[in-house]
Amino acid sequence: MATITKLSPGLWHISLPFQGEHDVIGAYVLAGKDEVALIDPGPATTIDALIASLEEIEINPQKVTHILLTHIHLDHAGGVGSLLHHMPDARVLVHSKGAPHIEDPAKLITSATRIYKDQMEELWGKIEPVPVEHIQILEGGDTLNIAGRRLEVHYTPGHASHHIVFFDVHSGELFAGDVAGVRLPQVDYVRPPTPPPDLDIEAWSSSIDLLKKLHPDVLYLAHFGPIHGVIPYLERLRAQIFAWGDIVLQALQEKKTESEIVQLLITKTKPELQRKGAKADLMKRYDLATNYEMTAQGYIRYWKKVHPDQV
Repeated sequence: MATITKLSPGLWHISLPFQGEHDVIGAYVLAGKDEVALIDPGPATTIDALIASLEEIEINPQKVTHILLTHIHLDHAGGVGSLLHHMPDARVLVHSKGAPHIEDPAKLITSATRIYKDQMEELWGKIEPVPVEHIQILEGGDTLNIAGRRLEVHYTPGHASHHIVFFDVHSGELFAGDVAGVRLPQVDYVRPPTPPPDLDIEAWSSSIDLLKKLHPDVLYLAHFGPIHGVIPYLERLRAQIFAWGDIVLQALQEKKTESEIVQLLITKTKPELQRKGAKADLMKRYDLATNYEMTAQGYIRYWKKVHPDQV
C-alpha cells in the first residue's frame, strides 16, 4: 500500500511502493478550485497504488485535470500514457524537449533498455504513448494557474536536458524533480542521480544557482520528500556532483572499465552511508532511486562527449 502525507492545505505527497520498497518514488497531488494536478506520477508499475491513494483522499481519478512532469524519465513519467485511461480529461504538461518522447516513446525506451536491460518490464511496466491532443508544451519562464496556485516554470537542465521545476512563489514550495538530487528519509545523505544520455555538470551547477536565487522555503524531491535548509543542502549536492565526476574522470584516465568504475563508486559511498547509520534496506532504496551502473554510465558519457580532451 502507498503511504499518504498531507503537506499543506490542498497538497499531498504519496509514497508509491516500488519493487516492494517505500520512500523511493513519490508523487505530489495538488487540489483546489475544482482542479486536481499530479506532479511526477511515476511508472506504470505503481499506477494501481496511485489510483487507490487518490480515492483514499477522496479524489476521483477521472477528475484529474493536469499531470505536470518535471522530466520524462520512466520513474517519473513512464506511466503517464497508461494513466490517461483513468484520467481522460487530463492535460500532460512537459518541457518542449521532452514532449516528442512521450508522444512517441520509442527512443526513450531504447535508451532506458541500455541501462535496465531485461528488468524493463519488471521496473516500469508498459510504456504507452501520450496522444498529442493531451500534451501541453512548457518552456522556462511560463506561469501556470492550476489548482488555486500560481506556479512558475523554470528550466533546470543538468540531470536531463528536458528538466523543469515548478515554483509556488506565494507558498515558497518548489517541486524539484531530480535537479535537487536524491535524499531518502532516515539518513542525511545526498546522492546525485546522473543517468545518460545528457548529464551536464556545468548546466546542473547553473541550475543549482538558479534554485538558490529563487529562495524557496522547501524543496519537494521526487526521491524523496521535503527538504528544508535549502541553500546548504544544494551546496552539498553540488559538491557531490563534482566529486563523483572527478572520481570517474580519474578512473577513465587510468583506463578503468565501467565495472571497475561502478565498484569505485560503491567503495566510496557504502562507508559514508554506514557512518550516517544506513542499514542494508536503506542502501537498497538508494540503489533503486539511482543505481551505480546508471551513475557511472552517465558520467562516462559526459566526459567522453563534453570533455573528450580530458579522457
